[in-house]
Amino acid sequence: MRKIFLSRPIADLKNEYIDFYQEWKESGEDMVPWVISKGPEDFEEMMNWLFDNERGVNLPEGWVPDSTFWLVSEDNKIIGAVNIRHELTGFLMNRGGHIGYGIRPSERRKGYATKLLSLSLKEAKKLGIDKVLVVCDESNIASERTIISNGGISDNNFIEENGNVIKRYWINI
Repeated sequence: MRKIFLSRPIADLKNEYIDFYQEWKESGEDMVPWVISKGPEDFEEMMNWLFDNERGVNLPEGWVPDSTFWLVSEDNKIIGAVNIRHELTGFLMNRGGHIGYGIRPSERRKGYATKLLSLSLKEAKKLGIDKVLVVCDESNIASERTIISNGGISDNNFIEENGNVIKRYWINI
């Protein structure tokens, strides 16, 4: 595994982010965390939107402030992304949790998700969050293992209207 670190979104990584985004789009998979589905066609506007979200500016009703970080390798390749919600709503308590994260398709199964979640917990702690909720679909065994390896303690599952089971885990940090 290459050396990696979390970076706030920065303009210097524009080309690397566009490459990350395009790979994910071309895969046809759901984009996780949700913030990466915001297209980077107007990169400056996308960055401003992310920073507004962090400051709680212009949020839709019922939304909470969130911080986005990119997982970057020492050669500046964006490996993944994480979105940390600063607090929980009723919806997030069941379906979203505090932390949503994803690794680009070509970099999976290399241990990056475990490291990304570990680094994200440190950022959550800086935000004053001492107990973090992380969720995953029951079918996402890799994510469940990542959560457990970072100290996740199982809580009650949440069953969506369509029958999908969301596994809920708390991590004390």
